[in-house]
Amino acid sequence: MFVVDEKEGVVCAEMSVEKMGKVYVFFVDGMLVDAGPQLCEKELIAFYNKYPIDQVVLTHNHEDHTGTAPWLQQQFGIPIFVHPKGLTECSEDTPYPEYRIQTWGRRAPFEAQPLESVVSSRSRNWQVIETPGHARDHVAFYDGESKVMFTGDLYVNPRTKVIMRDESIPQIMQSIRKLLEYEFTSIFCSHAGYVENGRSKLEEKLAYLENLSAQLKRMHGQGMTVEEIREELFPKRYPIIAFSGTEWDSMHIVTSILANQDD
Repeated sequence: MFVVDEKEGVVCAEMSVEKMGKVYVFFVDGMLVDAGPQLCEKELIAFYNKYPIDQVVLTHNHEDHTGTAPWLQQQFGIPIFVHPKGLTECSEDTPYPEYRIQTWGRRAPFEAQPLESVVSSRSRNWQVIETPGHARDHVAFYDGESKVMFTGDLYVNPRTKVIMRDESIPQIMQSIRKLLEYEFTSIFCSHAGYVENGRSKLEEKLAYLENLSAQLKRMHGQGMTVEEIREELFPKRYPIIAFSGTEWDSMHIVTSILANQDD
């Protein structure tokens, strides 16, 4: 499935990938936000040929957001920007587990340039907001005049049940708090698309994670083991856990919170 829509002057291209769900790329003011998965390259190339893309900015280095960056660089010769902490991964040939290559496609290496604190498109200046937690190089993009906010994978859904092994719930909470300091109502999420009530949804997610963290720490303080806490709070075994070989797991929520007892 490939669906194109426009919200608040932002062109939204929606793709759906079996087992992993939806993913989006966005186009605004000559700027492409993220480059989608290589698996959807055919549809994305047709999309790219309809819009005058001057540059690509990446919310982070993961393959579902960078898959067609090599094609864009080769065919259009346009600059592609990512947080400095993601430069190495972008230059490597598919630095991902096999299940992710099979799911999103095989992303070739490309040469990205480092994002600075502000990126300028044709008529707008976008603040680059460091929002680690899902990935160490994760950023959001915000235009103070239009109040448009691109949140990458920071939101996705309000009630997190599984995360990747190297994600950090405390960092995600801090990143959400940082975004909520800005003035906006809606958000453009790389997996949920246009979320009209995005601020309230981010507030809902933060409250959920804060309550979950407090409950989890109380349980651990009462002597419950990590395994017992996981069984109590997350008894369901989601298909992604087995499919990913536990790279995605509810257990990682528990361990990431307990690793940061002071957050």
